[in-house]
Amino acid sequence: MEAFVVLGRLLFSAFSNVFQKQLTHRGLHPFFIVFASYLVLAIICLPLLWTFNPFELSTRFWINIFFAALLDMAGTLFLVMSLSRTDLSVFGPLNAYKVVISMLLAMLFIGEIPSLQGFLGVCVIVAGSYFLFPPKSHQGRMWHLFTEKGVQFRFLSILLFSIGTLPLKNAVIAGGALPTTVFWCLIGLPLAGVAQLIFVRDNFRDDLVLARNQVYPLLYLGCLIFLMQYMTMFVFSQLLVAYSLALFQLSMVLQVFLGYRIFNEKHIFRRLAACLVMVGGSLMVLNA
Repeated sequence: MEAFVVLGRLLFSAFSNVFQKQLTHRGLHPFFIVFASYLVLAIICLPLLWTFNPFELSTRFWINIFFAALLDMAGTLFLVMSLSRTDLSVFGPLNAYKVVISMLLAMLFIGEIPSLQGFLGVCVIVAGSYFLFPPKSHQGRMWHLFTEKGVQFRFLSILLFSIGTLPLKNAVIAGGALPTTVFWCLIGLPLAGVAQLIFVRDNFRDDLVLARNQVYPLLYLGCLIFLMQYMTMFVFSQLLVAYSLALFQLSMVLQVFLGYRIFNEKHIFRRLAACLVMVGGSLMVLNA
């Protein structure tokens, strides 16, 4: 059962990224895509409120789900902005840096000092990312990696998701997988609306016109995100966060393949090799 859930989560996550990238290619602003997907999520989740009693949920649950929804909504904004500027076959392998950022946060805030194996794993991840881009005559590969806007947005999304993992895990423990998923979606909608209103209000009317021809992709995207998020909560309720993150790294290989097949992205073998190296580095850090 657990293997089926993890596999489903990997597939739904990868294909939701495909739809997000396709929608940005069709002219929709990343913030509008996030807002529209949360609108679909809210429509899905409203009937589910009758499957449990929200008034029985604890104060601990409400505090944690609010901060988890806030951090994840902001992370999703940067995620779609990254997809609008970055190849999917680069975007996917960069997920390995989630392990690195989580380790750094643990060092800063709870004083966890990783072992030598943990540091070596970080070095392996960085070395793997070195091969994501072909060599440039005027600049180094690592300079290209860390100065590209899409990559910077990806790192910001990873940072926000990494911080949000802890309140999300606490919400699942306090309230269960389904209530956490439902309120993650419902709380995220007004937050996404506020972001749209503050930052890209002038684009909303144009995006609305374009969205009329993209109703089905937006519906599919919302359904994929809901299934991905519910399975994420289920995995968090059954496994430790570190093991959950390790399992989620496997989606990198699929995203490299989808980038090649759907978007005709180049350097497939280079990026696939880099991806495998980064997966190995992630597992070294987590096992440490």
